[in-house]
Amino acid sequence: MQYDGIIFDLDGTLWDSSAEIQKSWGDVLAMQPDITRLPTKEELESVMGLGAEELTEKLFPYLPLERRLEIFDLCAEYECAYLSVHGAKLYPHIVETLAALSKTHPLFIVSNCADGYIQSFLKAHDTAKYIRDFECIGRTGKPKSENIRLIVERNGLQSPVYVGDTQWDCDAATAAGVPFIFAAYGFGHVENTPAIASIDELPKLV
Repeated sequence: MQYDGIIFDLDGTLWDSSAEIQKSWGDVLAMQPDITRLPTKEELESVMGLGAEELTEKLFPYLPLERRLEIFDLCAEYECAYLSVHGAKLYPHIVETLAALSKTHPLFIVSNCADGYIQSFLKAHDTAKYIRDFECIGRTGKPKSENIRLIVERNGLQSPVYVGDTQWDCDAATAAGVPFIFAAYGFGHVENTPAIASIDELPKLV
């Protein structure tokens, strides 16, 4: 066994929730009088994985920071409740691959998201039984690299790997001192790193 733990990103790696986020955020944003235009699905995809300040700066640059973060919190709360019930689009072979990998490796999730978002994935798709631990910026206030380190430390991992779909993910893993595998089917593009075209290719690399 090459790695003693596998840490996953969520958006663009395990599921694509952009359509569901567009729907849930649209419901909230339509009730905010200072929102001049609803973000498109493509715009939401382009900010997946960013922290709240940077994400809202890109989507609502005309609003002051305090108001942007207030809107983000409203959207995130409603989004998590919506996703817990409706779920989102899983990439092919996700559940069966998580089930198979969980028999040989402890599995984890680290994502730049609100508290409750990872839980919505676990609840809606009955995947909690495969995931040993998870962390996010919404719980710790820390960037992804620090949350990767938290997972490594509290689970006593010696040689974990991080699986994600963007250069931000790769940079966070590198900063945490953890090897990276690129999920090439997701939202981003990363060069010069091991890559998988589908999640079911992962077992042969770990």
